[in-house]
Amino acid sequence: MKAVILAGGLGTRLQPYTFFIPKPMLPLGNKPLLEYTIEWLRNAGGIKEIVICVSYLHRTIEDYFEDGRRFNVKIDYARAERPLATAGQLKTAEKMLDDTFVCVYGDSVYEFNLRKMLKMHKESKAFLSMALMHYSTKLKYGFIDIDGNDITGWREKPEISGLINIGCYVMEPAFLKSIPKSGAFGMDDAVRNALEQKKTIKAFEIDGSGFIDIGDKKSYLDAYKLFASRLGKI
Repeated sequence: MKAVILAGGLGTRLQPYTFFIPKPMLPLGNKPLLEYTIEWLRNAGGIKEIVICVSYLHRTIEDYFEDGRRFNVKIDYARAERPLATAGQLKTAEKMLDDTFVCVYGDSVYEFNLRKMLKMHKESKAFLSMALMHYSTKLKYGFIDIDGNDITGWREKPEISGLINIGCYVMEPAFLKSIPKSGAFGMDDAVRNALEQKKTIKAFEIDGSGFIDIGDKKSYLDAYKLFASRLGKI
């Protein structure tokens, strides 16, 4: 089985860190973020063939990982001339994919049991499986309930919760046909297309310890401190 890592984004929410370093190459402890993803795919999923979708500052990624031999995997690259949205990036690897594959975002850390997700996908004969995590957040504003013009209630900074997508999928190659050949196209649009076509899409729930988001400066710095602490005292 192959895995695709989407690593072509601009990382705008992490500027100025990403002016000269692509987001997946930002350091965590003593390694770039993307190296942890490759190790996880190999160790937690038994995956030895990886396609990295690159665009922005792609040479930085290609020069570091080369053909993957140093990391006990085989790496190929799918290059785009300009950054594309998530599904658009994935589409650039279509010619390299002819069987069930894993797709992950290159700007997150995954630490859950990938083999278990693969097993669920195969046994359920799903078209697409998505890893999901429970998430809760408190809104910064109070909500006012009304009936017509009458105020009926005041919910001060309510908490909302639900399942969120963490950017890890197991896909059948036919999923790629729902993505246009050119232009930016989001994974959310591609998944909605599959839902409209009544395809079987399965959820694989993980707990909060299996995923670390690197979405903005605060989450990156929190992750950096965590990984630095794992190195111990030098």
